[in-house]
Amino acid sequence: MIGCVAFGATLSNAAPLEQSLVPVARPSAAPMLAFVAPVPNAEIRPELRPVSPQVMAFAARPSELPLLGPDTSLMPYLRPKALEQEALFKKRKLRKGSVCGDIDIQGKPVGNVPGRIKACGIKDAVQVTSVSGVVLSRPSTMDCGTAIALNKWVDKTVKPTFKRRGPVVEMKIAAHYACRTRNNQKGARISEHGKGRAIDISGFKMADGEVVTVLNGWRKNPSKRQLTKVWRGACGPFGTVLGPNADRYHRDHFHLDTARHRRGPYCR
Repeated sequence: MIGCVAFGATLSNAAPLEQSLVPVARPSAAPMLAFVAPVPNAEIRPELRPVSPQVMAFAARPSELPLLGPDTSLMPYLRPKALEQEALFKKRKLRKGSVCGDIDIQGKPVGNVPGRIKACGIKDAVQVTSVSGVVLSRPSTMDCGTAIALNKWVDKTVKPTFKRRGPVVEMKIAAHYACRTRNNQKGARISEHGKGRAIDISGFKMADGEVVTVLNGWRKNPSKRQLTKVWRGACGPFGTVLGPNADRYHRDHFHLDTARHRRGPYCR
């Protein structure tokens, strides 16, 4: 009895159903959820997207009418055959005028260039007129290794550096192949110019006619900053890079050559 009384007292003090932790039993009379049997042979697929009015209008357009312009048509003009032929002709022309196996290096093969003294001369020389779309102020004779290095430098450093100020359309050539000693000094060793492995750059011409020279721009910003960047960028593609800080012989140009040194590129 004591247990019953205690149990009854506990029930009487129980929390309401909405606050109780004990789940409510489902009433026996609760209606069962309706079961819908699947319809046999029914295909569950999304509806096809309706054809847009624009496509319908284009399909209904008479075939004999010329194509409309891009401003009023759903489709742009087809590229004219003449334009395609012009692009192909230009590419063939560039390929025909390329040297050293690179379409970006334009010029002509020269063959072997003998030197007036034994240490000079070039084997399989080329005469370069432009690299990476930038014209050389005069055709320059060199070997293919130097032409490839020049093209890489112009493409990766010169053009990006002067992009906002330019673009660069021409490089001023101070010197290329010449059978002579270093700095034209009597008794000195043969210059890399005498081997077709060097070129001197004195300035850069922009599309608007502006010319940035090494002589005037080296100590004046923003030219100083840009010239320093292109000078530094040449160190790697070329084995020797000399500028105004090197000596009095290079105060007005960059000397670039492809001679290789045991300790890596010499840049000054």
